[in-house]
Amino acid sequence: MTMRCPHCDIAFHDTWYSYGIKDGIDGWDKIKVTICPTCGKATMRLLHVNRYLADSINTDPKELEMHIYPRLSARTRCPPEVPDVFAEDFNQACLILYDSPKAAAALARRCLQHILREKGGVKKGNLSKEIDEVIDSNKLPSDICEQLDAVRNYGNFAAHAEENIATGEIIAVEPSEAEWTLNILEELFDFYFVRPERIKRKKDGLNAKLSSVGKPPMKDNSP
Repeated sequence: MTMRCPHCDIAFHDTWYSYGIKDGIDGWDKIKVTICPTCGKATMRLLHVNRYLADSINTDPKELEMHIYPRLSARTRCPPEVPDVFAEDFNQACLILYDSPKAAAALARRCLQHILREKGGVKKGNLSKEIDEVIDSNKLPSDICEQLDAVRNYGNFAAHAEENIATGEIIAVEPSEAEWTLNILEELFDFYFVRPERIKRKKDGLNAKLSSVGKPPMKDNSP
């Protein structure tokens, strides 16, 4: 069976090892463990075999299995091209999204503010003004600007200064605000990191071919 490692997101053929932890009157419990050959980290599931959940056709005990480690994210992880300084907040927000939307929204807001300052070049202020500034700069595609504007109108960003977000204060959020903010972060990650890296790889491949036939490399028109 092939699975994707929840730690490193690399696919591998899994082999599970079972360890009995309880044998009771209703059935027995086991811990199932598989080790990722790429990152060497464990994934664990709890298997409960219940003697009393047999149907009328098959009298074998029924198995109930659930994932227990590591904790699974509500969304896919950041692409590998995204620097850790941004990916950490994003991934953590995804991890706690269903348990605490308020905390996820706080992390997503902080990540959004961080990327607008570091990549969008906006001046420090409240998040609402920073979104206005990056939209007015005309440096982002129109579809991303529209989504940023929608997120700004959806969330009460003007009422929450950076200091309040960073201290972990319980903030008021609109329903689904964290989801909206994570959506636009994915768009910004693609624009600032994924697409440029994809273009660079293609360009490097073409330059290697040009070099192999004695031709000069492509001109670098990047800013």
